[in-house]
Amino acid sequence: MAGHVWWYTARAGGLVAWGLVVASCTWGLLLALRSHVFGFRPTAAWTLSLHRWLGALAVTFTAVHVLALLADGFVGFGLTDVLVPFTTSWHPVAVAWGIVGMYLLAAIEITSLLRGRVRPRTWRAIHLLSYVLLGVTTIHLLTAGTDSTAVVPEALAIIGGMAAVFGSTLLLTWRSAPRTRQVFVERQGTGGLA
Repeated sequence: MAGHVWWYTARAGGLVAWGLVVASCTWGLLLALRSHVFGFRPTAAWTLSLHRWLGALAVTFTAVHVLALLADGFVGFGLTDVLVPFTTSWHPVAVAWGIVGMYLLAAIEITSLLRGRVRPRTWRAIHLLSYVLLGVTTIHLLTAGTDSTAVVPEALAIIGGMAAVFGSTLLLTWRSAPRTRQVFVERQGTGGLA
């Protein structure tokens, strides 16, 4: 075990980073939909704060994953192998999915930190890539991960993928929801729905 500490750290870091991406996407969807969570409705500030925290943790554990891969001698990843897609000899396509995911995560996090300086439409377009990020990292987990044959990660990947599809559908239809709610409330105040 002592000789493989970096390999286990890389595996654990990758799994935790993936779980945090799932959690951050889910929490972001709850924030966008202003939904109830387990029977209570948290404030928007608290929900946003938790969403940001989960995103920052995803970045942190992605860094742990990449740094541990560089430190480990089992596969022998170099800096180019973890930064440039298709340059490694170990599962080049599977690793490329992870590299693309890392860059997507960085773009989403950087634009979120600079949200006040980025046009809202640009920020929204980049932030919606979170669902692409979830798909890319899930493919990376299932194709590159040594734990991909385990039942729990596979089940979590399927559930995460279904949640991403369902969530993105809800988010895309959400744009018309505020007008509908407002019209319904106005009509209720006048005494009828018609």
